[in-house]
Amino acid sequence: MPTTTPPAVTYIGGPSTLLEYAGLRILIDPTFDEPKRYVQAGLEKTAGPGLPAAAVGPVDLVLVSHHGHADNFDDTGKEVALRAPVMLSTPQAEAALGTPVIGLRPWQTHQLGEVTVTALPGRHGPRLLRAAVGPVTSFLLTAPGEPTVYVSGDNSSLPLIRRAVKRFGTVDVAFLFAGAARVAPVPLALTLTSAKAARAAELLGARAVVGVHVEDWAHFSESRADLEKAFAEAGLAELLVATPRGERTVIPL
Repeated sequence: MPTTTPPAVTYIGGPSTLLEYAGLRILIDPTFDEPKRYVQAGLEKTAGPGLPAAAVGPVDLVLVSHHGHADNFDDTGKEVALRAPVMLSTPQAEAALGTPVIGLRPWQTHQLGEVTVTALPGRHGPRLLRAAVGPVTSFLLTAPGEPTVYVSGDNSSLPLIRRAVKRFGTVDVAFLFAGAARVAPVPLALTLTSAKAARAAELLGARAVVGVHVEDWAHFSESRADLEKAFAEAGLAELLVATPRGERTVIPL
């Protein structure tokens, strides 16, 4: 699909990216803390950001798949997000954080300029853990003359991805949160495994995939190398966009 200005991404680390899309600068699941332990949550961050918060510059929109887990929304990330004009997340995030958060239920939309953001249903791990891990949302970004962008957030459900495709069709770019996150004492994956991420790319019909949520946190059980291997084994290696840490990358379409 032709576009005047191709979308670009700066990979920050963990799940965090800065997306330039349809004239907007969109920060996704911001995490900017230096390495530290989050004792109450039982999580450990093992690396700092590839781009510090002070270097991000102004943003037009922040997308947060869920606000309750530090590996998607850490302390500094929260500070940055709450200074933005708009943050889209779950209704629970709006209730907890207030302005500028707008909580979207599945299938609800928010318009910002020419960009329409649609909240998609998500599930953070197996159904039996839903009450423990809380709600999560995925996002779909569309704009006239621009590629369609899917952001999985911590959704791990392929059936929910199928539902989104049935409703909206295939996408051009997919931001897939992989890493097969596992938190003791439950051994089950709370995010996409590498193999499921490859299958998700197929279901979405994506022409380019930005793989995130595969490093910088101790509870991620699968690495970027695992993700690359799974895509290669599925014959999809060419879909993965190389995103050097802290560098702006034009997404090839």
